[in-house]
Amino acid sequence: MLDQPLTHSFTPGKSEGTTILKLAGPLTLSTIFGFQNEFRGQTPQVMIVDLSESPYMDSAGLGLLMNYYVSAESHGRKLLLAGANERIESLLEMTKVHKVLKTFPTVDAAEASL
Repeated sequence: MLDQPLTHSFTPGKSEGTTILKLAGPLTLSTIFGFQNEFRGQTPQVMIVDLSESPYMDSAGLGLLMNYYVSAESHGRKLLLAGANERIESLLEMTKVHKVLKTFPTVDAAEASL
């Protein structure tokens, strides 16, 4: 599982100004370098990160999401998380990040909240 690669794709959401980032694989220190600059370069009004195919993340992955969140908030944009499994939800709760990042069970639920 540690050698599993991270793949990603950006697709437009249902609402104008919304982008869905679909991640497949772990969001970890060893996997984020392949896409972090591209991720940071995306500046839609709303970025929904679909974690439904991401089995786990480490502190580096969480740091990447938090840095994006801070940048987005300071520019009047939003970052929403969708489809996080129990392992990722536990990390968010343990680090108290769940109080800052909005999470939804599905991408559709995240889009419906807008």
